[in-house]
Amino acid sequence: MRTTALICSALFVGACASAPTSTSETAPVDDVKVMLPTEVEWQQLNPARPASPKAGTLWGDRNSEGPTGFLLRPTDGFRSPPHIHNVSYRGVVIAGQLHNLDPKEADVWMGPGSFWTQPKGDVHITAARGSERLAYIEIDEGPYLVRPTEQAFASDDMLVNVDAAEIVWLNPTTAKADAAAPAQVAFLWGDANGDAPRGVFVKLVAGSSYRLSSSVSTLRAVVVAGLADPLGKSGQRLSPGGFLSSDAGQIAVKCASEQACTFYVRLQGKLTLTQLTAM
Repeated sequence: MRTTALICSALFVGACASAPTSTSETAPVDDVKVMLPTEVEWQQLNPARPASPKAGTLWGDRNSEGPTGFLLRPTDGFRSPPHIHNVSYRGVVIAGQLHNLDPKEADVWMGPGSFWTQPKGDVHITAARGSERLAYIEIDEGPYLVRPTEQAFASDDMLVNVDAAEIVWLNPTTAKADAAAPAQVAFLWGDANGDAPRGVFVKLVAGSSYRLSSSVSTLRAVVVAGLADPLGKSGQRLSPGGFLSSDAGQIAVKCASEQACTFYVRLQGKLTLTQLTAM
């Protein structure tokens, strides 16, 4: 195998050089942690409400301090009462449709590949519909708690709802829209140029293999669409909701589905996408 690195755009992930390397230079496979959707342990998001969505932790602990990421699985037709959270969170729709807005607003349904943020202290409702319903939720500080509307408060965080059709996909080599690019990146949140945490979508063409590298620390990736094979992890094909992480900041995957694969990626520093090609 031979690898060719894409030149990363400073607009998204900071500058990075293009140079052929050997696949032997990838992070040790043992460092990469994999969680299949079937391995997720589900609990009630709000134990006080048996009808509340189920939550399955992928990393961290939503009931403790510190950042965490978990899957959210509401029932078809779920509609929460108006409420607030003590912390802000961001979410990615993986399956089904979700609505998340002020109770006075008309329903705005977001489909798979959509992204939203919910400010702390802001009164809202969350609803879900569809035969399959799944979302990824991420917070930067815990614990993640549900509070009544009487405890609402203002914050500097902003409400964001971006439908999948409105996501801006760019070629990381040119920082321009390019639907024919073998890999595309969409910046979602954070500092695009510093070393602070940030979140991006990464889309890989069907059948391609890539190494995703973070220049600073741990890299975490959730499969949003397609089927992904972690390289070096035989028999661990990841469907939407599957999770990959590396404390060394490197994971290598093959898009094993007939359609493109999309990942939500949380990292710090520059993101380098390195295409792996057969010699």
